[in-house]
Amino acid sequence: MSITMYHATVPGLVRALNALSSVLKKGEAHATERNIAPEVLLHTRITPDMFPLIRQVQIATDMAKGAVARLAGVDPIRLDDNETTFAELYARIDKVVSLLESFTPEQIDGSEDRDILLKMRTGEMHFKGQDYLLGFVLPNVYFHCTTAYAILRGVGVVLGKSDFIGKP
Repeated sequence: MSITMYHATVPGLVRALNALSSVLKKGEAHATERNIAPEVLLHTRITPDMFPLIRQVQIATDMAKGAVARLAGVDPIRLDDNETTFAELYARIDKVVSLLESFTPEQIDGSEDRDILLKMRTGEMHFKGQDYLLGFVLPNVYFHCTTAYAILRGVGVVLGKSDFIGKP
């Protein structure tokens, strides 16, 4: 049996975002245990020219919500990117996971050849659905989830590969 676009999209994105939420919870617990102000962790970055933890989460969730919407042929919802606390990041992730789970296979399957146009600040990007998912969305979601993990690991949060991979 071949994999469908829905199964290549929704289950993996839900798993990645749920794992990201769990990683953040370990980061928040680490901050509490060590009397580190939460905003310090939320604004930590690996290097000065990279986005901080809070933005990594925003981008990962933006990519995920945009993917399901575009593959289903609807406009993505807009989130304001105004989170300032761990609780607000958890709520954002939960909102996006609920959104992902609201899409049905019938809405996404068959989108392999759907024309996808992204208007970026650097110009327009044109994709077919499958290339958009496999070559743009998934690498971006995993990059930003990995970077969030690395930021927290870099400040001493005890995390392992199973934290990143999450639960099926």
